[in-house]
Amino acid sequence: MTNIVISGTGVFTPPDAVSNEALVEAYNSFVERYNTDNADAITAGEKDALMTSTAAFIEKASGIKSRFMMDGSGAIDSEILKTPLPDCAADNNMGTPVQVQMALGAAKEAIAQAGLAPEDIDMVILSSSVWERFVPSMATEIQSILGTKGFAFDMAMGCSSATFGMSTAHDAIQSGMANKALIITSEYITPVMNYKERDAHFIFGDAAVAMVLERETEAQSKGQFRIRSRRLFTEFSTNIRASFGARTLMEQDKISDPDQLFSQNGRTVFRELLPSVIDLVESHLKQENLTVSDIRRMWLHQANINMNQFATRKLLGRDSTNDEAPIILDKYANTAGAGCIIAFHQYKDDIKSGDICLLCSFGASYSIGSFILECI
Repeated sequence: MTNIVISGTGVFTPPDAVSNEALVEAYNSFVERYNTDNADAITAGEKDALMTSTAAFIEKASGIKSRFMMDGSGAIDSEILKTPLPDCAADNNMGTPVQVQMALGAAKEAIAQAGLAPEDIDMVILSSSVWERFVPSMATEIQSILGTKGFAFDMAMGCSSATFGMSTAHDAIQSGMANKALIITSEYITPVMNYKERDAHFIFGDAAVAMVLERETEAQSKGQFRIRSRRLFTEFSTNIRASFGARTLMEQDKISDPDQLFSQNGRTVFRELLPSVIDLVESHLKQENLTVSDIRRMWLHQANINMNQFATRKLLGRDSTNDEAPIILDKYANTAGAGCIIAFHQYKDDIKSGDICLLCSFGASYSIGSFILECI
């Protein structure tokens, strides 16, 4: 069977860096105004008073210190508390979406790192958690702008969008349907944030990542990673959700309801999902006749520092070092499907030939994508 390698990666980082302190200042101003305006109802027990927050609370709860956004101005304005259209947005709905512009930034870097030209690519997958536009396909617009060949399509799998996209491309290359694939996960996710929710307003940041997959016999770049094996897992859950969709257009009186925005039952996710992640990784390693001690580095989903520390502690039997399991969520926050690939992109250059590593996504839907990689 033909070996497939990751021959190039790219990351697009948005222009606005927004700190916890800036978010908290805006959120607390909103809370104080809300509690004052509703003082009588709160006293009468008709409404609950809202709690203020702190930057320290956010960091302890998540490990997040800041995030990047395509436009952070609305999130730090207590009178707005939602994401506005950034300056780069098109004048109309059929202009190039912001999500596509982000994708192009990551894609160009990945293609260059692979030592290829756009016309060498004959398959483009845009695999992301949320969509700025449904029809026409954003992947086909990326194909058109870049000048790639073959075919392109959109797909989604929540926080495992990148790894599921990679697995789909892997199969296409092995089958002969494609020769060189470009997989992009462009997470323009801050527009679905609820900036009036204390436990959720800090979670996400925007980012885009891209990977080039091709046959090992044809790849020419430095620092390639052979995909030794992969495992995918899904189990339906509504504990991580964002409800906006076609139904919202039929119930337009509900378009501003908080239910349309991102929400999660974090403690339930922790309790239900992490055991499945640990079980899948351990069985995946066993299938490959490996133990966790054989793994040089783990690039894990970047949602919450406590989740990552729990997972690595269970796998290793001790606390991990940043060298063993790098963290990028402190700067980027949760970037949904992009997080583990940002970690891979930023922390792969020191990996030596023969080193075996783990790339693992997990999160919404529920979904898990586990890849065992070998540096060649």
